[in-house]
Amino acid sequence: WATFEKDFCVEFFPLDPIKTAALTLCNREQYRQGKHTLDKYIDLFWALVKQAAYFNGLQLCLTFCDGLPPPPPLVESIDNLAEGCPDNEKIALWYKVGRDQWQLMEI
Repeated sequence: WATFEKDFCVEFFPLDPIKTAALTLCNREQYRQGKHTLDKYIDLFWALVKQAAYFNGLQLCLTFCDGLPPPPPLVESIDNLAEGCPDNEKIALWYKVGRDQWQLMEI
């Protein structure tokens, strides 16, 4: 049983989950919103951020925006806000404003 458990872990669990999560966030080809809803993308993004212990505000915001589908109408609509454009150091504000703008775009 011990051999099976060891082989199973080697096969199905990353050796370094923190590094794996960080590398996933940094790989623009591997991590994108794709066909996920914005809420699902934010949930998946936040789970990777927590697992990677990755809390650099500006880098997080840039990584979040890079994962949105091209061309990024959501990012453009946020950047073009006269008021309420989120601080590039505060990812939680990007989530909130992103959700608000996404709802306006859906109408």
